[in-house]
Amino acid sequence: MRHEGRSGAGGTSAREGLPGATTGAVREGLPGQAGTAARHTSPGRPGGFGAPGEPGAPAARHSSTSPSPRPVVQRASVRGQILDALRAALVAGELAPGEVYSAPALGERFGVSATPVREAMQQLAVEGAVEVVPNRGFRVVRRGARELAELAEIRALVEVPVMLRLARTLSASCWAELRPLAEATVAAASTGDRARYAESDRAFHAAVLALSGNRQLVQLADDLHRRAQWPLAGAPGCRTRAELLADAAQHTALLDALTAQDLAVVQSLAREHFAGV
Repeated sequence: MRHEGRSGAGGTSAREGLPGATTGAVREGLPGQAGTAARHTSPGRPGGFGAPGEPGAPAARHSSTSPSPRPVVQRASVRGQILDALRAALVAGELAPGEVYSAPALGERFGVSATPVREAMQQLAVEGAVEVVPNRGFRVVRRGARELAELAEIRALVEVPVMLRLARTLSASCWAELRPLAEATVAAASTGDRARYAESDRAFHAAVLALSGNRQLVQLADDLHRRAQWPLAGAPGCRTRAELLADAAQHTALLDALTAQDLAVVQSLAREHFAGV
């Protein structure tokens, strides 16, 4: 990642943006996350999502005969796209723990104003991913192994009892419907794309818990799951392709155990999976 100039010994300044990113990066996806933001486009700007009044927004077209309303991308939509892109960058390790990033600089990289970037960063602050640094921007929170272990413990307390109850009551055909989601995690892991794997990983776990019919549980578990996916400070690097494949293999094994109503294996696999063992 490129830094703005540092002033003074030991001084730290906000980073300008994501590694290798150029103006309009959101239109073409963040580095290493091809298509992450490209999936969301505005009707008036092929391949991009500039909002009215923001850099790159399409100009209004005038017709003397039959003027038609120009499609408008609402700010909330732009903010949501930026939020998705920032979350993907966070999981991929492109937003480094301890580093400060300014909204204007990131906005320049995304081809939008600082406002939707700042709003997205505020949401990440609510989620605990970043913290506000007055007059500078947002610092990515440093997380240690202890926090990861605490998240794994909470996830086990929340999800394992539900899985055991579902294993006792649901038929094999119900679990068979989730097989494509488990296989999707394997396919995502095989690419080594950490952001794509993170999405498919959460989708599988959400689908399992959704069988309980408890929407609040699904939402709570997804928040815990997302936090558990953030990289650790001081780690030698993000999870390797081999580690992602091993993690994905636990999904298919867990699904097999749920189908067979093997409660002991379900409990053991789930706890190991949450802990990243």
